[in-house]
Amino acid sequence: MDTGLFIALLNPTIALALGAAFLVLWFYQRHRPYLAVLGTSYCVSAPGFLLQYFTLPGGIVLTKLVSNLCFTLAACCLVGAIISRYGRRVPYIAIGILAGGGMVAFCWFLFVQPDLTWRILSINFGFGGLSLLVAAELRAVRKNGPTEKILFVLSLLSGLNFIGRTLLVVISHGPFTSYDGFYGSSYWTTALLTHALLSLLIALCLFSAAALDVMKALKTETHTDPLSGLLNRRGFEERALLVLQHCAVTKVPVALVLADLDHFKALNDKYGHAAGDQVIADFAAKLRAAAGTRAVAGRIGGEEFAVLLSLSDLATARLFAEAVRTHYSAGSVDGLPPGTRVTASFGVAARTGDEGLEPLMRRADEALYKAKKNGRDSVRLSYERAETVFIPDTGSVG
Repeated sequence: MDTGLFIALLNPTIALALGAAFLVLWFYQRHRPYLAVLGTSYCVSAPGFLLQYFTLPGGIVLTKLVSNLCFTLAACCLVGAIISRYGRRVPYIAIGILAGGGMVAFCWFLFVQPDLTWRILSINFGFGGLSLLVAAELRAVRKNGPTEKILFVLSLLSGLNFIGRTLLVVISHGPFTSYDGFYGSSYWTTALLTHALLSLLIALCLFSAAALDVMKALKTETHTDPLSGLLNRRGFEERALLVLQHCAVTKVPVALVLADLDHFKALNDKYGHAAGDQVIADFAAKLRAAAGTRAVAGRIGGEEFAVLLSLSDLATARLFAEAVRTHYSAGSVDGLPPGTRVTASFGVAARTGDEGLEPLMRRADEALYKAKKNGRDSVRLSYERAETVFIPDTGSVG
């Protein structure tokens, strides 16, 4: 195969393969629309590359116009997809100005004042501006993880490639007056190879980001209780251990609140499992609203819940439990007959020293048992201190 033809077919082949891969990913992850936009971006760029080598029946002018329109649309899709993937607001106006400005300048030097060199500069400067726009948007999230850092660097390199490399080649080997010999020039060769390399690196980075999204979602599913939306027991214990370690280092107080729905089995038997599920979901929603983002909340049993409160002593945790108890017992639950009162009992324990999660939960559970035993719909506290190991002083032998 002719080397020139091989190089010309390299980019469209890579683009189609990457576009197909992203579309397959999107097919299995419809809740991530940025994957579909990425697939569209790479697929649209493929005919753009082909038309850089092959000519349409309408002639060279029409071919170059269609080719660069494909590139511009692909670039806009790629920029929007990357920015939306990282939770940033897509700057449609800035994208439109950069992409539209580059395309308008390209058309000017194609139809009004034909000049190949300025067409090259205008379209590459537009794409370079889009690359730097991505870098500017990723600057705020580049410290969040390795993929963010790599994409930030690749965006900068892509901007330098479109702007810096193009300027250097045009200054060194330009100006280009016609397409005769253009496809054998250093500009064309470096443009194809650098674009192929950067496209592969960016795509691999985005594939890694998509894989991390899937792993994160799977981890969330294994740590979340689907009915209540709170952490399950495993998720609660893992998160609580991290919080306890952090509080031990920073020397801040922490307290644990255990809650248990009163007479839940009787409610479940009388009104059915659907009503019982609604009771659990309703209590979890009120618990989550009261806990906010500073607390670790979980459903650790059938009708048992736990909340770990950092920056809270025993008195603060008691106020929290009383507020939840009062608010919940005064409300109604959808699915139950009007006037049906549902209550909960609470046990509270404050951490002493570097007490671990297990003894802390045991003390809170003992306080909860007292609340259940003494009439329910109440809050009981654990005034006991954590168990300590006494090591006698044997003195020294002199």
